[in-house]
Amino acid sequence: MALKPKVLFLCTQNSGCTQMTEGLLRDIAGEEFEIASAGAEAGRLDPDAVAAMQEVGIDISSATTKAVDPHLGERFHYVITMCDREQERSCPVFPGAIWRLTWPVENPAALSRVGLDHRAAVRHARDSIRHVREFIEKHHHPKSEKGESAWM
Repeated sequence: MALKPKVLFLCTQNSGCTQMTEGLLRDIAGEEFEIASAGAEAGRLDPDAVAAMQEVGIDISSATTKAVDPHLGERFHYVITMCDREQERSCPVFPGAIWRLTWPVENPAALSRVGLDHRAAVRHARDSIRHVREFIEKHHHPKSEKGESAWM
């Protein structure tokens, strides 16, 4: 049995963007990766993130937010930080990574503060994570039969 690459998505609260990205990677190639997400602190799962993913046929309603602390002793092949520029100072640093990637995603809360409806801001964040497909193709060649997610 081949070793699955371990992927950890990190953000400040693990309440929306990281949960959506974890759900998308699980949907496309979940059998090919060990996938986790965490935040500097555990927040509350954003119901608009759940709704935005349901719109594209992915259910993240059972996801729970998690702090990064329990993962600190683990080794991950990929640690992908998803904090936007506004959050960089509070985004966790994770030492147990072989490769570190940054996928800055605009924080829906920040977009809401400048007048965008929160649900629309979450949809914008969801749509900006479509580069999960590129990650899979570049870093691992999945054998998954599922292949394409319906919304990509």
